[in-house]
Amino acid sequence: MAKTFFPNAKQTIYVEASEPHPKNTQYKISIGLESWGNENHEVVKVQMVYDGKISGRRSPSYPIGTDDFQRVMTKVNELISNRE
Repeated sequence: MAKTFFPNAKQTIYVEASEPHPKNTQYKISIGLESWGNENHEVVKVQMVYDGKISGRRSPSYPIGTDDFQRVMTKVNELISNRE
């Protein structure tokens, strides 16, 4: 499968995930270019990271009763506001 997302390393932040996620789980928040058809578009992407490895197609999940969603959205807003 061809790579379609190209994150900007200077516009990437990691946020620790709360239990019941396994230990060493993070949310990777990046601004980068994503290929859609024949065009590239600037996007924000949130990916799940387990033991330092991005989980391919697993969508991010935010356990109810934690502040994970709020912490991730705060960092998303910071990245967008400080975009180069």
